Amino acid sequence: MSTTMLTWIIMCLLLRPLASQNAAPEGVLNCCEGDILFLVDSSGSVSTYEHTRMLSFLSELVLPFSLGEEQVRVGLLQVGSKPRLEFGFDKHKTQSSLQRDLKNIQPLRGDTNTVEALKLAKEWILRPGAAGGAREGLPRVLVWLTDGIDPGDVIGPMADLRDEGVAVLLVSTGHSNYLVLRQVVSEPVDEHLHFVDIDDMGIITEDLRNAIIEIIRAQRIHVRDISTNSATLQWRPVLSGLTGFYDIRFGQALTDGAGGGGAGGGGGGTSPSTGGSSYQRLTQPADANSIRLTGLKPETTYSATLTPESNEQSFNTLSVSFTTKPEVVSPSTVSVSESGPNSVRVSWGPLQPEAVTRYIIEYSALPRGRLHTLTVDRSQNSTLLRNLQPDTTYLVTVSARYASGKEKAMSVKACTQEVTPALADLQLTTVGSDSVQVDWKAAVDGLKGYWLTWEGQQSSVPGQSSSLYLPPDSLSTRLTHLPPSARVCVSPIYRTARGDGLCCTAQFHSDAQPYGFQS
Repeated sequence: MSTTMLTWIIMCLLLRPLASQNAAPEGVLNCCEGDILFLVDSSGSVSTYEHTRMLSFLSELVLPFSLGEEQVRVGLLQVGSKPRLEFGFDKHKTQSSLQRDLKNIQPLRGDTNTVEALKLAKEWILRPGAAGGAREGLPRVLVWLTDGIDPGDVIGPMADLRDEGVAVLLVSTGHSNYLVLRQVVSEPVDEHLHFVDIDDMGIITEDLRNAIIEIIRAQRIHVRDISTNSATLQWRPVLSGLTGFYDIRFGQALTDGAGGGGAGGGGGGTSPSTGGSSYQRLTQPADANSIRLTGLKPETTYSATLTPESNEQSFNTLSVSFTTKPEVVSPSTVSVSESGPNSVRVSWGPLQPEAVTRYIIEYSALPRGRLHTLTVDRSQNSTLLRNLQPDTTYLVTVSARYASGKEKAMSVKACTQEVTPALADLQLTTVGSDSVQVDWKAAVDGLKGYWLTWEGQQSSVPGQSSSLYLPPDSLSTRLTHLPPSARVCVSPIYRTARGDGLCCTAQFHSDAQPYGFQS
């Protein structure tokens, strides 16, 4: 056997146990969702050996996590005179590419410009919604690796990050500036702050990883579309591509007493995860991601658990609690819109077509008008009341008749608009060189008077105008000292509004003659 062959065999034997040591811990791969930014000190105070040890520590720390858009994303920002983002959250989708990148990173050297690095992290890398930045609605973690020497004025910038929801964890390979570094990490400090010698970093790997997991542990089960008697459980389909099923159990939380509401199609029992109360059990196939729970009680707190069952991989049981909405008996709101002289629209809600058989609308003019009744289909939430009297207040009552025999009613006042007819006709008769006789017709009940205005039209008296009020029995008046081509307008006035008026322009001639507008 050649020396080269012998050397190759020995190297293979030495490398085999290392490969087994790097295997991902069981049960960790699918635990988490979140964005982790590593802030690594690579300034002149950190030797090449120390820098290499830090990156090796990070390599082992992140190895168990599944990477991707719907799982964990990792970025790395180095601190030097000019901080540099080595790779952002959107670069690595696999562990192999991440591990390869971690081995090739070179230190920056120079000053420890941590403050500038934190500014980049806050304004760009860790900002949700920014291009290449963190994801909306998911946990964000900053893990700072430093030698602890001259960190700069970092207390304020770190506090800003924490205020924005970023969890800050710290590993220092030196033992200086303890009081400063203690102030920058998130609570609990004992779990998020580590002082360790550069050659002993491996002893904190598991503790730091568990602290990160607690922050970014995936919340894969959510509750949406909660109503008085139903809710939808939604989860990420972690069994997609695997054989198995989802085991769903739900029931009233212990604080609401024993007994449960639930959907059909499942068995019952006593579940420790629902506080020992009676529960319903349902199952869904591996490719499902939601289920609708029905038959729940109004204003009741429920606990639900989801267990992905598969022979190929183990998953943790996820749990969630929710409270159904209080029962609202329709109609709880009645409103009026689209009011006109002879009609108004009445609307009500909420619609409950599964319980209501019909709606009955009763209306009468106040104080003692005739009662009118209208029946409306249970799927309708508004109707137009017609043939009403103008300028009148009506009492409108909307009643819901339930299949159970129960009845709920609510009343509201509705006012129709006043009829405001326009002026019938208008005539001007010139009298002399600057006066006109104004005559009109508007014999309508309810008139409160007339509003007469005139305005000069020529440039010699721009904007010159005047107005006056005339009583309702007036049908004419004379205007004097008018400028040439003055525009005269008369409008009828009613109790609630002004009707449409008519306008004519005064034209002065040598012989007085009538002219104007006639409807």
